[in-house]
Amino acid sequence: MKNFLIFAPLIAFFTFLMIYIAEATDVLLLNEERLETSFKTEGEHLILSWKPLFYPCKYKVETISRTTGVIPNSPEYHKFIEESAIQNSYQVPTCAIPMYYLISAYGITGKIYESPAIVANPNYPTPPKPVPIYHYTIENPASLMPFLVWHCVPEAVCYEVEILSAPPEIEGGISLSKMFHLSSTQQIFTNGWQADLRPFQNQISIYWRVRALGFHHEPIGEFCKAEPIIIDVTKKIPDCPLINNFDQMPNFREPLYPVYDWIPLNAKAAKYEVELLDHKPPIENDIEPSSNSLWRQTTLDTASCYDEYGRPFAGDYYWRVRALDEKNNPIGTWSDSSKFTVDAYEDGVEVAVFGDSISHGGGAVSYSPYALEYSYLTYLDFPTVNLSRSGDTSHTTLERFESDVLHYRPKNLIILTGTNSLRASNIDANAVIDDLNEIGRKCLQNNIRPIFLTLMPINPTNIKNAFHTDTDPKWREKLNEINSFIRSQKYYIDLEPYFYDIYNMKLDDRLSVDGLHPDIHGKKMMAEIINQRKDLFLK
Repeated sequence: MKNFLIFAPLIAFFTFLMIYIAEATDVLLLNEERLETSFKTEGEHLILSWKPLFYPCKYKVETISRTTGVIPNSPEYHKFIEESAIQNSYQVPTCAIPMYYLISAYGITGKIYESPAIVANPNYPTPPKPVPIYHYTIENPASLMPFLVWHCVPEAVCYEVEILSAPPEIEGGISLSKMFHLSSTQQIFTNGWQADLRPFQNQISIYWRVRALGFHHEPIGEFCKAEPIIIDVTKKIPDCPLINNFDQMPNFREPLYPVYDWIPLNAKAAKYEVELLDHKPPIENDIEPSSNSLWRQTTLDTASCYDEYGRPFAGDYYWRVRALDEKNNPIGTWSDSSKFTVDAYEDGVEVAVFGDSISHGGGAVSYSPYALEYSYLTYLDFPTVNLSRSGDTSHTTLERFESDVLHYRPKNLIILTGTNSLRASNIDANAVIDDLNEIGRKCLQNNIRPIFLTLMPINPTNIKNAFHTDTDPKWREKLNEINSFIRSQKYYIDLEPYFYDIYNMKLDDRLSVDGLHPDIHGKKMMAEIINQRKDLFLK
């Protein structure tokens, strides 16, 4: 025993040395191994698995997306998150754009293996097809009015669902079935729909499929493979909206002004009511409003509600929604409650973003700021807090400075506001410049570095089509004056040149469906431009 104790350190040293040599020299040829990967769905979760290496190690999985390839010197991929996995499987984070996964293995001395190829998320196939999330089987039958839910197709404005009596003649494609078509609708503006199958309950079989559409109802990709629906006529019909949190992007951080999204009821709802609480409702899916709610708001929007108040105070919040008729009588019950957390920033924040709806988020007409794939903050290389508010003019942004910015004590403030002023004929360029100048002055007065973003061009034709409003004919002159002022500031980032069409006249149609808010590709471009100017930020 005494001899063993004498030699134990020596044995440990040589053991470590042998492991070090094996890992450092790859004498075991680990990098010639090929990880065989596969995906499976467990409920609403996607699980990535791989065949483990024969060598004992732990794994790291990086979740990444492709950059646009438009902005010079940008990397090929943007990394969202990395996590360790001791076992050879990993529950991938939810997402709303095509994501990829890079798997690395680590031994005692560090990285010993890196997958030579990235693995693509199967929920975003090429050509684009919505991938169903809910499946109605014998074990999990549907009611006569089930929610049909699928993964979002990026840039889709709406969707078309077809109900069939059998699988179509040809799977996929963009045409409705001629032989088995029962009904269809294109009036679906979320990634889910409550179908009414009561007219078809005597059918021997029922199937459904969905495809994505653009602003003019042009197809984006193809129909998904037809899904069977097994019906149990005795099952209770859902009578409350469905919280829409299916495709939340990784690293979700609640903006100062929250937005609440749901999948509406297929009922005679005239409006919806949202309730916010600082505690979980004592009873889920009841019919009465809470006596101690923080806020309740009624909206005519069928799938979103914008909180009119900033929520800066740290803590857990819960919200729920219910449908109302024209006389404000409830239709059914409250939805399940959904929780979100506002973080505490006791030491202030490094970077905050301050502006209007372009910074608040949203795009492709149908997506609110809750859909973080339409937020340029999602693709930044550094964490930020979103203090923006949809609908702001440059002046209303200025009016919020003390109440909304100073609470967070940011070192740097990214400022992008004035686009709504730009398109309004009753606001001239000097008014916007005065507002921006005052925001900058207030920043310096409070030891905040103001980093201005130049305004991007707009597209009056698309604005008219999407919002049915006219644009000031002098918007280009105003844009030039405002951006000349911004370029005279000490700290600014120039977005404008990258967003014109080929004629250098207006916002490129391919970057914005509504002519005002860049969509996913445009929001990525914004972030990639900002990422290259990190030298401007105060450390």
